[in-house]
Amino acid sequence: MSLGTDLRWFDSHCHLGSDADEVVRRARGAGVAGMVTIGTDLAQSRMAIEVARRFDGVWATAGVHPHEARFGIEGIAGLLDDGAVVAVGEAGLDFHYDHSPRDVQVDVFAAQVALANEREMPLVIHSREAWEETFAVLDAEGVPERTVFHCFTGGPAEGEACLERGAFLSFSGIVTFKGADDVRAAAAGCPVERVLVETDSPFLAPVPHRGRTNEPANVAHVGAAVAEAMGRPVEEVAAVTFATACDFYDLEIR
Repeated sequence: MSLGTDLRWFDSHCHLGSDADEVVRRARGAGVAGMVTIGTDLAQSRMAIEVARRFDGVWATAGVHPHEARFGIEGIAGLLDDGAVVAVGEAGLDFHYDHSPRDVQVDVFAAQVALANEREMPLVIHSREAWEETFAVLDAEGVPERTVFHCFTGGPAEGEACLERGAFLSFSGIVTFKGADDVRAAAAGCPVERVLVETDSPFLAPVPHRGRTNEPANVAHVGAAVAEAMGRPVEEVAAVTFATACDFYDLEIR
């Protein structure tokens, strides 16, 4: 699988730690010019902001992951005023693990959808085994103008339901996995201008790095797999997803 040469990539969703210096350096060497590091609760959102402030081309989100919904969203709204913060989330529903009660997940997700709408900010969604419930919350609260389903794991039907609501699909290393035919089919049916690519690092390392710690430098493998699924040149997918990420997060990268 060719990764192309001299391409610029944007990792739209990663989780950088406080020791991110070497990870960011390797990402730069791999052509990754932009990264968004994601908040998953109040403490992790604050850390994401601190990390983003240290590096050019790195931004943060602030939000509460469904796993942490039981702790509420107090303090998140105040972080959205920080200049390093470009989106609300990741927020959503996870009915696979149920680390937080489902009714609490729904309430906390709805509150963050409302925040994104109120602030006119992008919304980053995590949805696992809760498609209908996720759509129900979005339909009730109103889908923010810029909404992305991160680490998209559905098939063509779920992808179409997301697209019908004006959302973007962000593909992770899962798109490279042998058993992910539904995800590749969803990518094949998605307009290229509605696609983002991500690593979700340190999780979900793509083939050929599966089983290792993931990092933003690997996003080119994700992009190449998306390009293959779509039947498009990898150069086109790199350029379009880079521009789309900049527009989605309202960023300018020279």
